[in-house]
Amino acid sequence: MAEVLLGLGEGERREALLVAADRTGRPAYLLEKDVWVVWTLGALFESALGEHLVFKGGTSLSKAYGGLIQRFSEDIDLTHDIRQLIPDMADAGDEPIPSSRSQAKRWTDAVKERLPVWISDEVVPVLEAAIKASGLDLTLVQEGEKLRLRYAQLTEGNGYVRPEVLLEFGARSTGEPASAKKVTCDAAPVLPELIFPEAMPRVMAAERTFWEKATAAHVYCLKGEFRGERYARHWYDIARLAAAGIASTAIANRDLANRVAEHKQAFFAEKAPDGSVIVYWRAVSGELRLVPEGDALDALRSDYQEMISSSLFEEDPSSFEVLMDQCHAIEAEANRQIAT
Repeated sequence: MAEVLLGLGEGERREALLVAADRTGRPAYLLEKDVWVVWTLGALFESALGEHLVFKGGTSLSKAYGGLIQRFSEDIDLTHDIRQLIPDMADAGDEPIPSSRSQAKRWTDAVKERLPVWISDEVVPVLEAAIKASGLDLTLVQEGEKLRLRYAQLTEGNGYVRPEVLLEFGARSTGEPASAKKVTCDAAPVLPELIFPEAMPRVMAAERTFWEKATAAHVYCLKGEFRGERYARHWYDIARLAAAGIASTAIANRDLANRVAEHKQAFFAEKAPDGSVIVYWRAVSGELRLVPEGDALDALRSDYQEMISSSLFEEDPSSFEVLMDQCHAIEAEANRQIAT
C-alpha cells in the first residue's frame, strides 16, 4: 500500500525528496517547496473559500497548465472576487469597473480595509485547521494582504528561495475567465510508491495572464522600475506563452485585452518619469512595449541572471539577449495584429 509522504517522519521525507531530486535532476529544496505549494492550494480550494477564489500568476502557469513554463514559481497569487468583498459597491456584472477616479479610490480604500479582515477571519482559520490536522511543523503569519506559510526545511536550500509559501491576495477583479484544473506535485511521478498532496483550484485563463503580464512589462518599460522583486520572471513567462500559441490567442481577443487595460487603468494607475499618466489602453492598441532600455534593461538582466544562478529553471534557459529578442518579436507581432 502506498504511503502518504506527509505522514512519514522527517528523515524519511528528506530521503524521499533527495531520491526525487536525483531522478528529476532538480534541486531537492525546490521539490520540497513545491509540496507545500500544492498542499496549501489543496487546503484552500477544498474549503468553501474556493468558490470565490481564483489562482493566477506564474505559479498557475507552471502548476495548472501542463508545465507551460519551465521554471519554478514559488508564490501563490490569488484573487478574491471583488463582488463578494464589496457587494455594496461593486455590481454583479462580469467585471465591475468603477466609473470614475473618485469611485475607484473608494473601491480601493474599501478593499484595502476589508481584505485583511477577510483574510484574518476566513482564510487564516481554514489554514490553521488544516495545519492542526496535518500535525506538521508549519507556522502561519499574516502581513496585511499577505500570508506566509513557513515550514521546517528538510533539505539544503539557498537564499533566493525561502522556506515559506507566500500567498498574495487581491480583490480588485473577478479573476475571470477561470476554470478548475488539477494540480499535482513535481516529485509525484518519480515516486509512485508515495501519495503526494493534490489540489483542484479555479485557475485564471492563461490568455488573461498574458495580458496581465504584458501590461505590467509595458509599464516597466515606460517607468524604468518595477514594484517588488524577482520580476524577470514576467518576461520569461510572456515568451513561453507566445511559444505555446497562447499570446496569439490573447492578442486576437480584443474584448479581453480591453477589459484588462480598463481594469488596470482604474485600479493600478501609474505615471511615467515625466509625470504623465501611463495609458494602459495604448498597450493593447498597437503601442505595446516589452523591451526596456538603459538602466531598466540592465536591472532586468541582473534579475534574470539571479534566477539562472538559483536553478529556478527546469531546462537550460535562453540567454537574456535571446529572451529580449523573443519579447521584441512578440511586441512587434502584437502591434502589427492590432493595427491591421
